Amino acid sequence: MKSVLLHIQDDAGFEARLQTALDIVRASEGHLTCLYVTPVNAYVAFDNFGGVFVMNDVLKQLEENKALLQARIEQRLKVEDISWDYVDSTADPAQALVSRSTLSDLIIMSHPVGDKPQGIAHALVGDVVMGASTPVLLVSDTAKAFNATGTAVVAWNGSFEAGHALRAALPLLASAGNVHIVSVSEGRDHAFPSLAASEYLARHGIVSELHERRGDSGEVGTLLIETAKQLKAQYLVMGAYGHSRAREYLFGGVTRNLLKDSPIPLLLAR
Repeated sequence: MKSVLLHIQDDAGFEARLQTALDIVRASEGHLTCLYVTPVNAYVAFDNFGGVFVMNDVLKQLEENKALLQARIEQRLKVEDISWDYVDSTADPAQALVSRSTLSDLIIMSHPVGDKPQGIAHALVGDVVMGASTPVLLVSDTAKAFNATGTAVVAWNGSFEAGHALRAALPLLASAGNVHIVSVSEGRDHAFPSLAASEYLARHGIVSELHERRGDSGEVGTLLIETAKQLKAQYLVMGAYGHSRAREYLFGGVTRNLLKDSPIPLLLAR
């Protein structure tokens, strides 16, 4: 991953995201772009008559906090042995991340906390994954490092989304010490079985091992997590939102379950 886009926000997950980005950029000898986005609505308020005005006091405080955060991050990055730049944007966060990812190989964001898919963090991740053609790596707030040479697990169901995720993850998978392709049999045939995915990886010089688990649609997420734990995987690659987000919200889904339960980083692509 030669061009890594890091979502900058002064929150509990900042250090984990930054350390993950540094580890990946060092391993690939790539470039890190730090993107800080101030939501447009943070600068405005509405009066009782429907008018819109800029909150000057809030604006001043936001600018001061933003400048302090940028200075802190730039001071940190100056002593790191990587290539980097810092971008400050005022826009809708999801739109800014999607737009900036056009020439990026990977977006790094925090894994949403909690099980409420209507929450702000879940919505932001969902909008970015749905809108970007670039894969998104989600890391937990407690992550200390990212081992690019460790074990990788690829979730496979033969879908377009799974294929896109596999192709998008190639640079990381090429560095992995072990690659495991895990499919969960739901009693139906796929046009592209897991063997086809393994053959595709082999053409890129990547050796993989196949695993098949049996379960119904409601058990897929749980089985993937259990298998990833057993294999001591460093991250899980998966195609996201095989159904519409509205359907996943109402009825659940593998993406939603993994966003809620996965203990390891998720690399999602759609």
